[in-house]
Amino acid sequence: MSSSVAVVGFYEPWWIQIIKALVIFAAAFAILPILTVYERKLLGRFQNRYGPNRVGPFGLMQPLAEIVKFATKEPFRPTTSIGYMFRIAPMIAILTAVAALALVPFGDVQHIFGQRVGLYGIDVSIGPLYVFAFAGISFYGIMLGGWSSGSKYSFLGAMRGAAQLISYEVSQGLALVGVVITAGTLSLTGIVHAQRGMWYLIPQFAGFVIFLVASFAETNRAPFDLVEADAELVGGYFTEYGGTPFIAFMFAEYMNMIVVAGIATTMFLGGWLLPFGIHPPGWVDPFVVVAKMMIFITFFIWVRATLPRLRYDQLMSFGWKALLPLATLNLLVTAILVVS
Repeated sequence: MSSSVAVVGFYEPWWIQIIKALVIFAAAFAILPILTVYERKLLGRFQNRYGPNRVGPFGLMQPLAEIVKFATKEPFRPTTSIGYMFRIAPMIAILTAVAALALVPFGDVQHIFGQRVGLYGIDVSIGPLYVFAFAGISFYGIMLGGWSSGSKYSFLGAMRGAAQLISYEVSQGLALVGVVITAGTLSLTGIVHAQRGMWYLIPQFAGFVIFLVASFAETNRAPFDLVEADAELVGGYFTEYGGTPFIAFMFAEYMNMIVVAGIATTMFLGGWLLPFGIHPPGWVDPFVVVAKMMIFITFFIWVRATLPRLRYDQLMSFGWKALLPLATLNLLVTAILVVS
C-alpha cells in the first residue's frame, strides 16, 4: 500500500503517512492552548493590562484549567434542538480545519532515517482547490450548528456566517488564482519552488492584501466577527453550545486562522525559502514556516485589538462592491502580463 506524491515523484510507505497523520493531529490539538495564552497576553500588552497571570507560572496553565472546566461541565442541549445534528456540527468544524492543515507544506522532501519524507501531510496537484473544498464543507458545520439548536439567535448567527463566508470566499479565491497563474501550477510545494527567484508578495502584492482582508472575514476574526456579535446575537451560531462542543468550535476558529496563515506563507512569502539566497539545512525549514505564520497570527491579534467591529451592511457592501472588483481586476492584470 503506497501513495504517490505528484510533484517530487516518489512514494511514501503507508506507515509514514500514518505517523504524519498522528503528528498533524497532535500538533493541531496542542495549538489551541498555546495560541489562547499568546493572544490573551498580547491583547493585554496592547491594551495596557495584564493577560492571564494567576494559574501556573506567568499564567501559562490557564488554558489547562479552562479545558478541565469545560470538559467537566454537564452536557446540555435545548429541548427544541435536533440531537444528532447538534452533535455533528462541531465535529465537522474540527475535521475540516485539521484536514486543511494537512496541506500546508512545512518543508521540502527530506531524508529521515533512510526514508524520503515530505514535510507536509499531503501534496495534491490541486492544492488551493483542496483547501476551498474543505472550507465549503466547514460551512455546513456553521449552518447545522445554528439551525439544529432550535434558537432564533443561533439561526440568525448561522445565516450571517453563511452569507459572510460565501461573500468573501470568492475574493479570497480570486486572489490566489493570480498566484497560480504566475507559478503555472496548483501544487503548493510547486508554488514554493517557483518563488526561488522572488517571493510572490512583490508581484502579487494587491492579491496578497485582498487575500489577507478576505481571510479576516473567512476566519470570523475582528473587525469582521459579525457572526458572533455579542450585543446582537449573544454568541452567534454556537450560542446554545457549552462544555466540550463549545471548545470544539473555538478550536476550529483558531485552526482556521493557522491554516490561513500557512496558505498565505506558502503562496506569498515563499514557504520555507529564506531571502537573499540563504539555503539553511533541511531541518530548519519547519521553523522558517512557523516563524512566518506567527507573523500573520500576530497581525490578526493586533488588528483585533485595534479596529472596531463593522456593521453587517458595511461588511457585505465592502465584500461585494470593493473587494470583489479589486480581486477581479488583479486577476485580469496578472493574466494579461503573464500572456504578454
